[in-house]
Amino acid sequence: MPRIDIASVPVETGCDYPDVFRAICLGSTWRRLGDAVGLTDFGVNLVRLPPGTWSSQRHWHSHEDEFVMVLEGEVIAVEEDGDHRLVAGDCIGWKAGVRNGHCLQNRGARDAVYLELGSRRPGVDACDYPDIDMIARPGEPGYRHRDGTPYRG
Repeated sequence: MPRIDIASVPVETGCDYPDVFRAICLGSTWRRLGDAVGLTDFGVNLVRLPPGTWSSQRHWHSHEDEFVMVLEGEVIAVEEDGDHRLVAGDCIGWKAGVRNGHCLQNRGARDAVYLELGSRRPGVDACDYPDIDMIARPGEPGYRHRDGTPYRG
């Protein structure tokens, strides 16, 4: 039976951004629920975002759709057109290829919990971080400056 025992799914944490952009994104944890049942076309993560933490640097994907549903607490979705408060029951999504840089920030006093779903397009997806000097190119490991120079550390 493909029922997921959430408590048995390993909790992961960390951030692979270059050192200069990493600190604000540390502290969140997630469970890869989609992986727990072998999903390969899209990912499903159960994320816990502590107060004062960001889900990521503001970014947009060339080939990956993203969808979030808030389950507990509240987050601020920071987008090109400003900040949007999301509370339990609210949903938001970003279409691949739309240059709407976004991230979630927990500016509240308690943890926020949300489901995060995204398509998986390894080897074709690029990611742009409009507020900072960082991009990720399809099929290449790590992050680069906009001029193509790889980040070190």
